[in-house]
Amino acid sequence: MAGRGWADDVQVGGVVGRWRAIVGDQVASNVEVVAFEGSTLTVRARSTAWATQMRLLTSTVLGRIEELIGEDVVRDIVVQGPAGPHWRKGPLSSGGRGPRDTYG
Repeated sequence: MAGRGWADDVQVGGVVGRWRAIVGDQVASNVEVVAFEGSTLTVRARSTAWATQMRLLTSTVLGRIEELIGEDVVRDIVVQGPAGPHWRKGPLSSGGRGPRDTYG
């Protein structure tokens, strides 16, 4: 695999494919992997409470990844909270403050 340049892809697939085994069922149900660039893993939590919990578990998760996948595969975990609502309603939108400027 290393000779063909696949080693990095295999490691990424190992982290994403084994996410539930790395973090456990409860965390995996509430935190999903959204990106893996370089050695930075980006995850998104379903709620702010789970985002906080995942931030507290970061060092433990890094240890599990090192144990199950290999050393230096992931060096940093970026935790994102849930995506908030957006006010853009279509491909054509005007600049400006959006709906807040009509409330008084």
